[in-house]
Amino acid sequence: MRIGLFALGLALIGGTALAQTAPQPDPEAARRMAEMRAADVKRPDSVGTGPYAAIKEADPALPDHTVYRPADLSKLGGKKLGVVVWGNGGCAADGASARHHLAQIASYGYLVIAPGKIYSGPGALPRPATAARGPDPATGQLPPPATSAQDVLKGLDWALAENGRDGSRYKGLIDPAQVAVAGHSCGGLQAIQAGADKRIKTVLVHNSGVFNDGKQSISGMTVEKSLLKSLHTPTLYVLGGKGDVAWPNGTDDYARIDHIPVALLDADVGHGGTFREDNGGDVGRFSVAWLNWQLRGDAEAGKLFKGADCGLCKDPKWKIERKGI
Repeated sequence: MRIGLFALGLALIGGTALAQTAPQPDPEAARRMAEMRAADVKRPDSVGTGPYAAIKEADPALPDHTVYRPADLSKLGGKKLGVVVWGNGGCAADGASARHHLAQIASYGYLVIAPGKIYSGPGALPRPATAARGPDPATGQLPPPATSAQDVLKGLDWALAENGRDGSRYKGLIDPAQVAVAGHSCGGLQAIQAGADKRIKTVLVHNSGVFNDGKQSISGMTVEKSLLKSLHTPTLYVLGGKGDVAWPNGTDDYARIDHIPVALLDADVGHGGTFREDNGGDVGRFSVAWLNWQLRGDAEAGKLFKGADCGLCKDPKWKIERKGI
């Protein structure tokens, strides 16, 4: 049943992509997830709690992605933008599926890019008919993922090209040394895949992990435990407790990783995490601190994770485990 429930998480959080070979997921869980998504559509975008109010936009130069950035780039005051490329839940092509979380990151001076157009929240476009396709009647398999790790990295390629392009609003504003990849659920697997790219300086894996049984349960996507060895930078796993269907996979990933600094955060927040809370909730706050520490050397932000008396060590809600930190 674990794989079937992970199918539910991947398919409903982002809307596509897992081959369903296990028993059908709980209809009540599906109903609750659908209600949560419907309620979120009506809420305004978050602007973040950082020093730069963030906006979500479609950039004509990158039409199949969604961009989050400080609304007024002139207020950076000489500071450089970091870049965070994101893998959507379900590997879906909805670049607004984690809009509150991604705006929170952008408000701290990051250019955040997710594959897919804006299909949820304010300014949402009508979803294409293919986004709602169900399992193949003959095989029971869902369609292949709507996006890939290559689509995630396309956002990075574009950002770095814009940094050097005459006439670009980002000309000279991006620090190529401040680059991270992150993702949720199926998008977390994309983050693990993209984490092998030598331009990446840190990886954040949310409510995800490589399947423990070694089977490729997502059609059209190959992610094996051996891929963990390709990670070459400090990596953060964030899980939602034993009620998170990715918990067995993510905790097993953490146990296997022994060649890079790695941390695991865990709390009873479920597979959906806190992404749909204003400004991404707790996970938005932790993610910004991790990015600021890893990419900008912010020692104050690092205190949340580092040392015997770290901030998360004293948090009654969250459990932290660390290796090499």
